[in-house]
Amino acid sequence: MMQFKTKTLKNTSILFTFFLASLGVVNAQQAKIDGVAVVIGKNIVLDSDIDKFKQEVELRSEGKIKISDCEMLEELMQQKLLAHHAVIDSVTVAQADIDSRVQRSIAYFTNEYGSEEKVIKAYGFNDIEDLKKELGRVQKENLLIEKEQQKITEKVDVTPEEVRVYFKGLEDKNELPEIPAEVEIAQLVLKAEPTKEENDRIINKLNEIKKQVEGGASFKLKAIINSDDPSVAQNGGAMGVITKETGFVKEFKEVAFSLEEGEISEPFKSPFGYHIVLLNKVKGKGRDVSHILMQPEIADEKLKETKEQIEKIIADLKEGKITFEEAAKKYSEDEDTKNNGGLIINPYTNEKTFELTRMPPDLFGRISELKKGDLSDVFYDETREGEKMYKVIYLKNKTETHKADLVKDYVRMQQFALAKKKEEEVVKWSKDKIQETYIKLGNDYKACTFKKDWKKENK
Repeated sequence: MMQFKTKTLKNTSILFTFFLASLGVVNAQQAKIDGVAVVIGKNIVLDSDIDKFKQEVELRSEGKIKISDCEMLEELMQQKLLAHHAVIDSVTVAQADIDSRVQRSIAYFTNEYGSEEKVIKAYGFNDIEDLKKELGRVQKENLLIEKEQQKITEKVDVTPEEVRVYFKGLEDKNELPEIPAEVEIAQLVLKAEPTKEENDRIINKLNEIKKQVEGGASFKLKAIINSDDPSVAQNGGAMGVITKETGFVKEFKEVAFSLEEGEISEPFKSPFGYHIVLLNKVKGKGRDVSHILMQPEIADEKLKETKEQIEKIIADLKEGKITFEEAAKKYSEDEDTKNNGGLIINPYTNEKTFELTRMPPDLFGRISELKKGDLSDVFYDETREGEKMYKVIYLKNKTETHKADLVKDYVRMQQFALAKKKEEEVVKWSKDKIQETYIKLGNDYKACTFKKDWKKENK
């Protein structure tokens, strides 16, 4: 995403993509205490929403944008108008799309704060499931807004001449945007897998624990002694009530919902390791479960062997025996990237480029000094699920920070021109929809001067 250059927020959907400030259940009691800024259809904006979003805009723009309460309210009213009419127009969103957005949001904020626990603490949630539920609500509204915008603008397009005129207009006003330094990166990943003997040892240990608990031993105590779940010290293996919609991995839910009350599962594998699950109680559509997680150990010798393998591949790359794309397809064990030559897609924009200065700090440190075509040093990495691996990053392309150029940046300028034309189409749509939508402004905002006729003074 480009840095904001002007005071006006040109792409308001950006607000809802990144604003954790928007999280928080709005209910009648809260509204009475807080104060309602506006009601649009069945949607409301609170006074506190305006303050939170203003702070978030200033934070995300690094202080480059200062926005008044009235301007912020109008941005929020536009979003609520779109959300309201998305429901009226029977716009639907897939649960899988919501879940994907939630996972991306959690990854984004975890990267910013350092851990899930710090995100949960910073925003006052009870646990990760509480956070996921609230993120799901926000991301569902985001998707409704985006789909309604797509519906409104689906026939809008721009010609090359319109792109040229758009560019020339910015150039004449000395408002050409600055294109930040960007990179395209690819990766090759080799995982250090546990041996069959180690997997068998873990399965046998879990079977032994299952037998002991069925013979009267305490599941909670066994979990505290044996489980590799980092939260086990606080919960004794208890997971609480889960539903089929809860964001647990598929393997875990399938087993949990196959058990009878008091039954312990056979050992099974998930991306986190091996588990056994105890079904404590059926609660409506939910299941109150506890589990023990054990992760197979990976010997230092196996890690050394994996590193030597990837170093041999790199040697072949440097000697020209194989291209990076060929090597990724042939050897890489990362399923998300191997089939496209190792290319990493930006999870926040779904584009193949990353703004260099907005990359995660650890990745930035590995590639910031590389030139196009260079390889990073081999490095060790580990996932939150406990997978251990060695990686190498290939800098496929790099562009330095520069003023927009019509030829070099034509695709981007085409996107900007199209976005502006779509924005104008949404403005025309809004003008009509405002007149037919129930809108009630709070007294504190009736003196605001808006760009659109939210007060319905020009009927």
